[in-house]
Amino acid sequence: MITNKFKGLGKGLSALMGENVQAQIQNSNVSEKVPIHLLYPNPDQPRKSFDIKLLNELSDSIKQQGIIQPILVRKKNDKFEIVAGERRWRAAQIAKIHEVPVVILDIDDKKSLEFALLENIQRSDLNAIEEALGYENLINKFNYSQETLAQILGKSRSHITNTLRLVGLPQEIKDMIFNGLLTAGHARCLINIPDNIKLAKIIVNKNLSVRQAEFLVKKEQVFGKQKNSQTINKDSNIRSLESDLELLMGIKVNINNKKNNTGDIKFVYKNLDQLTKIIKTLKNFF
Repeated sequence: MITNKFKGLGKGLSALMGENVQAQIQNSNVSEKVPIHLLYPNPDQPRKSFDIKLLNELSDSIKQQGIIQPILVRKKNDKFEIVAGERRWRAAQIAKIHEVPVVILDIDDKKSLEFALLENIQRSDLNAIEEALGYENLINKFNYSQETLAQILGKSRSHITNTLRLVGLPQEIKDMIFNGLLTAGHARCLINIPDNIKLAKIIVNKNLSVRQAEFLVKKEQVFGKQKNSQTINKDSNIRSLESDLELLMGIKVNINNKKNNTGDIKFVYKNLDQLTKIIKTLKNFF
């Protein structure tokens, strides 16, 4: 049965579809096929990036077994707008399939966008920026509240809020997220931070964890503004070493290098957990 396709998507999708849409799917002639060139993607589809390797793998599967799950569409003029299944449609083109099985739904713009967003999010197919833009689309076009989105999508209100904040980041940082160079966790600590593009590049170049990125941002905010004479006069190479150690340890580090190249290194920890981490990190080097 075609309804089995939706079992893994949870109650949220069933509630979103409603009895009318579920009945359309149940009663549709799923063996009906339409020419593949008559299908086109929904311009409001939240997912914009498709892994070419995974598409090729799906294409190989389609060549061998065909398209097992029909593509959900809605008719617009003389063509069919894809509601769910764009990945299958793209893979079918690679496989040079000329006709694809479809289920034609009678739904409006709002329901189509809801469906696409929910299906992709619950399948973990969206990156953080695509997810944020999807939420923004629902809010701006269809007057959804964050609370309503949280209920429909099975997400916490704070998750919706924090994800939406990513939309305000500079495009250069959003591109880094879109291309998989930064995670949502990295990006959240860069929101409303001066020179966040510079910090984002450091995070990417040094392959920092989210925790290390958070420390880098905190360090920039707290210690970067301290312009005492010791810091100003300190050799740039020493400052660079301090920065590397701080990112490694996740705490403040001070290197006191004297003129005869003797000196000491000071680790400033605030609790036993930080002390334990210092000891563990140092032991890993010996």
